[in-house]
Amino acid sequence: MRGEGPPIVTAAPSNGVAFLSIAELLSHYRRTSLSPVEALAAVLERIDRHNSTVNAYCYLDIEGARQSAIAAQARWMAGAPKGLLDGVPVGIKDNLLVAGMPARFGSRLTSGEPSAHDAPAIARLREQGAILIGKTTMPEFGWKAVTDSPLTGVTRNPWHTGQTPGGSSGGAVAALVLGMGYLQIGTDGGGSIRIPAAFSGCYGIKATRARVPAWPASPVGTLAHIGPLTRCVADAALALTVIAAPDLRDVHAWNLLAPDFRISLEDGVAGLKVAYSPRLGYAKRVEPEIEAAVAAAAHVFEELGAHVEQSDPEFAGDPIDPWNTLWWSSAATLLQSFDEKRWDEADPGFVAAAAQGRKLSAIDHVRAQLRRAQHNCAIAPFFERYDLLLTPTMPLAAFAAGHLMPPSGDWGEAWTDWSPFTYPFNLTMQPAASIPCGLTRDGLPIGLQIIGAIGRDDLVLRASRAFEAARPYAAALKDPRTR
Repeated sequence: MRGEGPPIVTAAPSNGVAFLSIAELLSHYRRTSLSPVEALAAVLERIDRHNSTVNAYCYLDIEGARQSAIAAQARWMAGAPKGLLDGVPVGIKDNLLVAGMPARFGSRLTSGEPSAHDAPAIARLREQGAILIGKTTMPEFGWKAVTDSPLTGVTRNPWHTGQTPGGSSGGAVAALVLGMGYLQIGTDGGGSIRIPAAFSGCYGIKATRARVPAWPASPVGTLAHIGPLTRCVADAALALTVIAAPDLRDVHAWNLLAPDFRISLEDGVAGLKVAYSPRLGYAKRVEPEIEAAVAAAAHVFEELGAHVEQSDPEFAGDPIDPWNTLWWSSAATLLQSFDEKRWDEADPGFVAAAAQGRKLSAIDHVRAQLRRAQHNCAIAPFFERYDLLLTPTMPLAAFAAGHLMPPSGDWGEAWTDWSPFTYPFNLTMQPAASIPCGLTRDGLPIGLQIIGAIGRDDLVLRASRAFEAARPYAAALKDPRTR
């Protein structure tokens, strides 16, 4: 990998350091019982040990990270930290611009030249002192919900390396769960944060679309969301507080200051009205052990004092139709920007998807946008009756790596057939999170999806934290490869 430096020459701290929460890490920095240089060394030791197996990072800037750690250590020693994430090692998905690093988007078609600019979320991280380690793997242009590409190969699930971690933020979750960074930043256009969070056993939140600025604009437009992947909810609340700061380069984003999402995090869910929908009214199949685990998770909310009812939101028809039009036409737009003579360098599945998109007309696209608006209007009254909606994140556990579809052959023909719970909330632009709620008999993670009304990212985080406190899962995230 370009940018990879020599092995760590100083003694790496114990593996436990790499699994501290961000709050614990910063507390150590404050007491000078641990330094950013030592924390980075722990993370780099984990990368050296596991990255060749799971293929999480596709680019590392080890020397740049070390220099950032040295500078952060000096600031902490002087009692003058730069910001909320000073000295915290962070990984970035490879479709987000980081100045000085390439943005390959998982594609051989793109340039390996370093970017001259930071995306808004990355600029905010840098302003707050984060140590930017490198870029994490993704499928080509994020077109599918598993992580493999002709550029970087197959990325694997840290719980079982024969399985996929999901996608398209698959490298991010593999890195996070194995202690290769305290925070990962991912993107989500149809579930690309929540799907891998569910398959790989971590917390991921897709904020309200306008909450985290995005630049350059994505071809999928406002389907695309940016959010954090973390090992605990408090870390996500802190990260979202940082990356949600305004940036005028995104004309669709809010230009108001972001709230501090940590403030109400411990307020619980007592008195909230919560809907539980096991199938969203249209999902054809959910594995029984997944359904049972999510039903038990919904019952936890009752134990915590919420009023829980089984209820399906009323979409304006099947939400897959407008999503398909917007998604596949964007694939066509992306591929069309490259010389057709080079298309054989791309993922054949992506080329086929783009061909599907080229069949769509401008009229189809306008109709899809109108249908999308109808879905928004149809679901809005539901979130006047309920504060939150609970669903499975995924109807099945992680399946074999290197496959787009489960090898059993009985989950349909498109990846959205095995992920029916995620893409609707990209259409409606609502905040949605996935939090671990159990393990299958085979020891693979199960995810609970928590959805809120537009703008209620705080409530999704608060509910996530209440569930996390009632059913702690942090112990399960300690290096699954040693289980």
